[in-house]
Amino acid sequence: MKLLRFWLVLFAFHGLATSVQAQAAAPESTSKAAAYPAPTAWQPDPAEREKLRRSLTLLNSSTPTDRKTVRVLFYGQSITQQAWWKEVERYLRATYPNANFIVENRAIGGHSSQLLVKTAEADLYPFRPDLVIFHVYGSHTDYERIIQNIRARTSADILLQTDHITKDTALSEVTDASKLSPKDWDAWMNHAFLPQTASKFGACRADVHELWKSYLRDHNLKASDLLRDGVHLNAHGEWLMAELVKPYLAPLALKAGYDPLNNEVVRTMPLATTDNDSVARFEIEGTRADIILQPKANQTISVLIDGKRPSELSNLFGFTRVSSFPQSDWPMLLKVGSAAPLVAEDWTLEITSASADGSACAFALRGSKTGPDGEGVSTNRFVSKSGRIVLEPADWNLGYAMKVFKRPLPEKFAVTWKSVLHGHDTVSAAPAKNGEESAVTIANGLTAGRHVIELRGAKLQNSAKALRAYRPKAK
Repeated sequence: MKLLRFWLVLFAFHGLATSVQAQAAAPESTSKAAAYPAPTAWQPDPAEREKLRRSLTLLNSSTPTDRKTVRVLFYGQSITQQAWWKEVERYLRATYPNANFIVENRAIGGHSSQLLVKTAEADLYPFRPDLVIFHVYGSHTDYERIIQNIRARTSADILLQTDHITKDTALSEVTDASKLSPKDWDAWMNHAFLPQTASKFGACRADVHELWKSYLRDHNLKASDLLRDGVHLNAHGEWLMAELVKPYLAPLALKAGYDPLNNEVVRTMPLATTDNDSVARFEIEGTRADIILQPKANQTISVLIDGKRPSELSNLFGFTRVSSFPQSDWPMLLKVGSAAPLVAEDWTLEITSASADGSACAFALRGSKTGPDGEGVSTNRFVSKSGRIVLEPADWNLGYAMKVFKRPLPEKFAVTWKSVLHGHDTVSAAPAKNGEESAVTIANGLTAGRHVIELRGAKLQNSAKALRAYRPKAK
């Protein structure tokens, strides 16, 4: 056990320290594709691609008159921030021109799984992704916790990237999972842990690790030929990463009888009302519900969930990502908690004093609706006067940021975030572009299980077309 902890700590430090080197460097262009030798012809494992069935079917079944919305999230650390992801986005948009894409990259350089497991609370699950493209270094237990949370709290397909090659010794590493342990960290992660985790949670494993080795062998290259330092990709490496990920996202033949909007995780229920009905009642099972509006909806719809307005359900509230350390994208707090029901408001935490190394600071907190809500120090657990804000000492990111960026914190520095409702009490007409569906999420973050949803409005059928419920695969 002590040996395992040693390797976890050592690898985590390596991942954190090396990934911050990319923070100040501009991403290298992937436009030199013609100068790079192509990978030897290969095809992804069809069984792996089948795990992306829902998102790829949404994409491949989109037409000019039925432009399905697909939300794609890239998440990880500095490797995921590099330019290859933009090429993958370009490929998706070019390959599926009729889809309505919402694509974001919320990766944070220098943040291993031990940190992302906290930032994911604001970054990942509230995004409501249809597809998550994920890679991170660090603790395998926190890595698994993130994947488990994606499964339990979203209906997303998941593409997990194994690691690219950073050392020539990897070309001769042991690949038999039964002969590996965490002391053989890189090999164990890529040949044991990641395959097992992908299988356990039904995620698509993009085997970048083995494909990268094949590319190095086929073209007589060293690992360093595709790197700009010991870990980060140069332009050639960025190009190769995109080329190895894109085939997993290529069009997947449509499957007879499969409906991406009616399956084990998504159920779309048309309104069963007459023109004069003003109430529609649905019994659903899941954690999220969307109203699908009529193209020419012109009335306001009121929402009740289990007899309450969404704003009366405390589990539908959450926090946005906390604002960043100066001149960086590193949040000052990894996570914000709460011990009392929230309302939608802006929060400002003013740091009144801080130690030279950022290991401790004093602060005062104010909410735009709550008002002054207490003072505290970062080394102690803080529960605000209202109970709406809870800050744990381990969730402060100030000391780490000051150590890495070597910059002092400005005096009376203000840290900000919002508490937000992941839903709506009322829904008004939302004009959609031609061919696009007008969908409004009325609740995201419901407790897993059964719920009763009521929609109310004059001549409801003229405004609402259907209700869509999302039930994650894991509970």
